[in-house]
Amino acid sequence: MRSSWTNRLCWLSAALIFSTCGLATADEWPGPQTREVFSKNREHFVRVIPGESWGDANGFAGSPKGEYAKAMFYHLRGDGSYGLGATVRLLNPVAPVEFFVTDQGYLVTLDNWHNVGYGKILVLYGSDGAPIKSYELKDLFSGEEINRFDHSVSSIWWHKGPAYVDIDQKAIFISLDDKGTDLILDATFGTYRSCKWQNPVQVKDFVCRTSNLGRQWLPF
Repeated sequence: MRSSWTNRLCWLSAALIFSTCGLATADEWPGPQTREVFSKNREHFVRVIPGESWGDANGFAGSPKGEYAKAMFYHLRGDGSYGLGATVRLLNPVAPVEFFVTDQGYLVTLDNWHNVGYGKILVLYGSDGAPIKSYELKDLFSGEEINRFDHSVSSIWWHKGPAYVDIDQKAIFISLDDKGTDLILDATFGTYRSCKWQNPVQVKDFVCRTSNLGRQWLPF
């Protein structure tokens, strides 16, 4: 198998390429493929098998509906081999664009294949495959913010930078733009912070909100 780092670089690069291609060429995507991602400590990996429910994807009305994407959770055993812990149905009709596995064996999926910004765009699953928290775009951003994002034929391009698990394996960072605006997902409980700079010169002007209701920005 390819290393988790190599896998991650390839699929992160692919996701960024898809973003560019989507804006320039009306969303030309390759077919999704089965792929695996390892945790940093190599104690867990998850294999995601694409689904076939294109009829449940935005813009594909009339297409066949079928099985959703599937995830197989593997964990390191005492003899050095990996054992299958759970096989679960994901909330992605076809596949996530990116996914991450933490050192605790938790899975985070980001976006939907050929449908960035639609459906369940951010989902946290426990190491047993049980969903903990899921978000749609409207759960994270106001209607005005969503309207300002770049839109293409089948996607809403709500983040433009890299997404990654932080060094202590406790959060997923999603860069929303090149100005230091991030969405930070707690990798255990699924709560989030949306953070931005109000004035890049002063550290006290780095503010965050933890809800899309009330939208109160507080110093972080």
